[in-house]
Amino acid sequence: MRNDIKVNELQLLRKQIASNELNYNAEIHMLRSPFSSPGYHTTIKEADFIHSTNHSLIYALGLLDTEMVQYEQRAFDILKQVISLQDRDRSRNTFGIWSWFYEEPLDQMSPPDWNWADFCGKQLVLVISRHGQRLPASLYEEVKQSICCACDAIILRNIGPHYTNIAIMGAFVTLIAGELFRIKEYEQYGIERLRKLNDFTQINKAFQEFNSPTYTTVAITELSKIAAETCNEEANQIAESLLEMVWSQVSSYFHAATRQWSGPHSRCYHTLLDPNHQAYLQMATEGEISFFSEDEMPYNSEWYKAGIRCPEKYRTRFSSSETRELHQKFTSASKESPEKWAYTYMTADYSLGSFNREIMWNQTRTLLAYINNGGEPVYAHLRFLHDGYDYCSAIFHGVQKESHVLFGISFVTDGGDTHPNLDMIDGTITAKDLRIRLELYGCLEGIVCDTEDQNVQLKIGNSTVQLSKWYAAFDEEDGSTNSLQHQGWQVNKLDDGKLALDFVIYAGSQRTIDFRQLQKAAFIGSLSMNSQGNENSVEVTEDSGLIKARSLSQEEDMVLTLPLKPIQR
Repeated sequence: MRNDIKVNELQLLRKQIASNELNYNAEIHMLRSPFSSPGYHTTIKEADFIHSTNHSLIYALGLLDTEMVQYEQRAFDILKQVISLQDRDRSRNTFGIWSWFYEEPLDQMSPPDWNWADFCGKQLVLVISRHGQRLPASLYEEVKQSICCACDAIILRNIGPHYTNIAIMGAFVTLIAGELFRIKEYEQYGIERLRKLNDFTQINKAFQEFNSPTYTTVAITELSKIAAETCNEEANQIAESLLEMVWSQVSSYFHAATRQWSGPHSRCYHTLLDPNHQAYLQMATEGEISFFSEDEMPYNSEWYKAGIRCPEKYRTRFSSSETRELHQKFTSASKESPEKWAYTYMTADYSLGSFNREIMWNQTRTLLAYINNGGEPVYAHLRFLHDGYDYCSAIFHGVQKESHVLFGISFVTDGGDTHPNLDMIDGTITAKDLRIRLELYGCLEGIVCDTEDQNVQLKIGNSTVQLSKWYAAFDEEDGSTNSLQHQGWQVNKLDDGKLALDFVIYAGSQRTIDFRQLQKAAFIGSLSMNSQGNENSVEVTEDSGLIKARSLSQEEDMVLTLPLKPIQR
C-alpha cells in the first residue's frame, strides 16, 4: 500500500472545501454548482444551477478528509440524501445507479448514465475505507448497502477493458468493497476486471483513450487509488505497472517550451491545458514543472490521499528541450478497422502530432501543433465543421515525417454527426455551412500571416507554419463541381479571439446533402513547420475510386491513399 501524501495537501484540501461554503444548500443537503452539460444524457437545456449527486459525494468525502469535527454532520447529511436518490429496485434496468442531478430523476434522463454506479460508488467506498469508524452505525449500514447495490450494478453491466476509466473505477469499487466487507464475489470480480484491463492495455502499451489529457489523468488518479487502498498484492502490482507505463508516456509527450501536452489526442476537452491539469502535473512532479505559487494553486479534493506521483526518473522530461520523435500504435487491427498509429515530433520551439486515421469529432485532436510564441503557447488544430460544429463523419487520414504532415479528409455515410454514437446519420445531413478549419489560439500577438494562391504561411515566434491545399472535390451525382479546386484559404479573426484559416466547401442557404450520391468528396492538404519552400510539392492522382497523394520532395516517400467517394464503414 502507498500513502505518500504531503502535509501541504491537507492545507490545500481545507482551502478548497472552505471555498465551497456558499455553495452548500442546507435545505436539501447537497452541493450547488453551475449547470453544464455535454449535450447528452440530461434533458435539462437551461439552468443557472443544479445539485449534482457525484459532486455532492465528492464534497462529503472532502469534508470528512479535512478531519475537522465541525464538518462531520454536514457530511453525514449529504450521504443520507444522496443515498436516498439511488435506484434500489432490482426489477429496473437503472438499479444501482443515480441520476446526475437532484433536479432530474432517472426516469427523465435520456438516457440515464450507468457510469454513475462507478462514479458515485467509488466516493462511498472511500468514505468507508477512510472514515467508516466515524459514521453512526445506522449510516454505516446505509452506505454499505448502497455500495453493494452499486457493485451489483457494475457486475451486471460488466463493462469491458476498452472503456479504460470506467474499467478502472469499476475494478476499484468492487475490489475495495470486497476487501472492506469481506465479500469474496466482489473482490474476485474486481481483480479479474483489473487483469483484463492489464492484458488489453499491454497489447499496444497504451490506453484506448490514447494520449488524452482528461482521461489519462483520471486513469492515473484511479490507478493510484487502487495502489493506495488495496491489500491485494496482485492488484497493487498491476496498478503500479500501469502507472509506470502511463507516466512514461505523459512525460514523453510534454513539450517544455510551450508547457503543453503534445498531440495527437484521441479525447480532449481543452486544447490548452486548463488550470486543473496544470496543477495536477505540478503536484505529481513535485514542482519539476511549475505553473502556480502554493497560494494560487487550484486543488481537487479527489486527489487527496491518492498518492499521485510521477516516478522521479521521468520528471526531468517535463523540462527538457530535446528533440523527440514518438511513433506509437494505439489501436490494433480488427475486422472492423485497421490499426491506428500516432506520430509526434518535438523540437525546442514546437511540437507537431497527427494520427494516421481518426474521426474528426469535437473531442479528437487529429492534427495538432503547439508553438512557442515568445514564451507563451499557440495551438494550431485542424477541424472539419458542419454548421460550426465538428463533424464526426469526416475522416482524417495522415502520414507524418518529422515536421511535415501530408493529410486527407474523406467521408463515411453511416457515422455520427456531432457525436460518434448518439446522433447517427443515414447518409444525409442538412447544412448551411461546411468547411475545413485550421484553428489557432493562445498568444496570437505578433503573428504574421501571408496568403498566396492555395497556401498560407504563418510566422509565429521562431517558427513558420505552412498550410497548403493540393486537392479538393465535393461533386454531385451529375458530375458538376462547385469549383473547389480553384479556391484558397480564407483568413478570419473570430469573435472569441481565435484565428481561423478556413477552406469553405459550402456556405449558403440550408440544403440537404446526400453523401451517398456524391461521386467525389475528398480533400488533400499538407502542414509543415519551418519548411524550406519546395519541400511541400505533392502529386495527386485518382484511380479506381481512390485518391492517392505522394510528397515529391521528402527523402523517403510519403504516400497517402483514401476513398474518393463517401463509403460505409
